[in-house]
Amino acid sequence: MSVARTDSTHDPLLLSWVDSANRPGTDFPIQNLPLGRFRRRGSDEPLRAGVAIGEHILDLKLALQQCPWPDEVYPLLEPLAAGDLNRFMALGRPAWRRLRHALSEALAADGDQGPFLELCLVPQAQAEMAMPFQVAEFTEFHAGIHHATAVGRLLRPDHPLLPNYKWVPLACHGRASSVGLGGDIRRPRGQIKGPAEAPEFAPTRRLDFELEVGIVVGRGNVPGRPLAMPQAEDAIFGLVLLNDWSARDLLAWEGAPLGPFLGKNFATSISPWVVTMEALAPFRRPQVRPPEDPPPLPYLDGAANREGGAVDIVLESWLATPGMAQPVPLAASNLLDAYWTPAQLVAHHASNGCPLHPGDLLGTGAISGPQPGQGASLLELTQGGRQPLALPGGGQRVFLQDGDTVVLRAACQRRGAVRIGFGTLTGTVRG
Repeated sequence: MSVARTDSTHDPLLLSWVDSANRPGTDFPIQNLPLGRFRRRGSDEPLRAGVAIGEHILDLKLALQQCPWPDEVYPLLEPLAAGDLNRFMALGRPAWRRLRHALSEALAADGDQGPFLELCLVPQAQAEMAMPFQVAEFTEFHAGIHHATAVGRLLRPDHPLLPNYKWVPLACHGRASSVGLGGDIRRPRGQIKGPAEAPEFAPTRRLDFELEVGIVVGRGNVPGRPLAMPQAEDAIFGLVLLNDWSARDLLAWEGAPLGPFLGKNFATSISPWVVTMEALAPFRRPQVRPPEDPPPLPYLDGAANREGGAVDIVLESWLATPGMAQPVPLAASNLLDAYWTPAQLVAHHASNGCPLHPGDLLGTGAISGPQPGQGASLLELTQGGRQPLALPGGGQRVFLQDGDTVVLRAACQRRGAVRIGFGTLTGTVRG
């Protein structure tokens, strides 16, 4: 299987009968069609899957009940109507593609299903979003080479990258139970080593964010059977925004010799909408590396990955402190800055026979840009806390304080294609 190709669902001239989906700059035009789970705010109705379209959500439970569909589409809508995105993802790419085409045709301005589906729209402002899928397992990669270099330079100025970095996708296992949608993030407590001989147990003083992308596995593999690169590409259902909150002082003390633990597993946030790999087809790009770097080992290589394994997604971080009317921008980068592509991360994860499952979540690690000021964390933007960030009104930040809100955004845009977005991912620090 090669990377997803463009088709009629990506036509830049395609419009929807949902007017807000046709407005310039919307995150959710008809060319996007991301999936999430929701219920009407204030109701106790069961969660169901929906499709973001403009400023609305198409309720797929009502759409199944009230709208005529081709016979082969009904079995695809049933797990989504029941709010079970994991079961839908397990159906595989032919099913994902068939439903996308059915939804595109139904929401198109010239379609004949509009009168049925108009009654199935819910304003996003009236929806209570839930986790879009059940996270089976969570793995945190370290694919952002500029982040790895910047952090490594703080610790090892002469040798910021470890010798294995350009050969193997580095990762650590996370905690699926602490993955959520954001909202309130409680400041964690843990052991912090100061100048005294004994550490203290206290709230973190160096709370940070990490701007990342989450890879959502749709189809897995059986134990003991690795995924070749084409199979790894085929296993990815879609992408989400991801913030892997980090307590830097806890990490500094606990990290040796086994790596992150309590400084990472207290909270990881993802955005509520999964943007499918089919929607991202117009934004696939060649994997580009410096010519002097070693080529990937054969199990992480392939013509399709070299030609279109990377994804062009602009990533942005914003910060609002108490009293600010609006968040201010911190930094921007691009998923193209990652050293490893999504398929390479999936292929490496399964290369030893590790079984992946529908709903497994793989974080890319912080994706920073190559230029100063493009850091994907405060650790980078403040040079390890040595250079505070100046804020409007005379304030400054080194690390996050109680009441601070971090907002992450992402979008894809290029000439000849309609811009698509990921929505926003927001988290507010509470003591």
